[in-house]
Amino acid sequence: MGLYKIVKYLAIALGVIGAVLALMIMAGDADTADSMGSNVLYVTYIVLGLAILLVLIYVVKGLFAGNIKKTLMTVGAFVAIVVISFVISSGTDLDLTPFTKKGQDITEATSKNVGAGLYTFYILAVLAIGSMMFSGVKKILNR
Repeated sequence: MGLYKIVKYLAIALGVIGAVLALMIMAGDADTADSMGSNVLYVTYIVLGLAILLVLIYVVKGLFAGNIKKTLMTVGAFVAIVVISFVISSGTDLDLTPFTKKGQDITEATSKNVGAGLYTFYILAVLAIGSMMFSGVKKILNR
């Protein structure tokens, strides 16, 4: 049995389990919903773990089946974007006093990590939009 069939049957089984748990929560009272909430979270964690595992399996399978040089260049470009984003984020552009007064553990390092994540998102979004525009213009000009 191929990996695709296993994944398909696994997805169907998890969908049925999720539907049964959702119906049990909707049909029950508030106490049932409170007690079932943790079970739904466990199912969510399991599904997330399986999805990550399957993605990793397909990535490794694709690495050995395809052009590894091109894949490593893409991963290197992504790592370079993350490093550049981390370097340009300062972490000092936010007044942390209101957060510490509320008892939240927000430091400059946390602010720097959040800033790096935002810069990474912005750079990747601009690159994605730019590549879509470039391919569209290229198609129009080649006709």
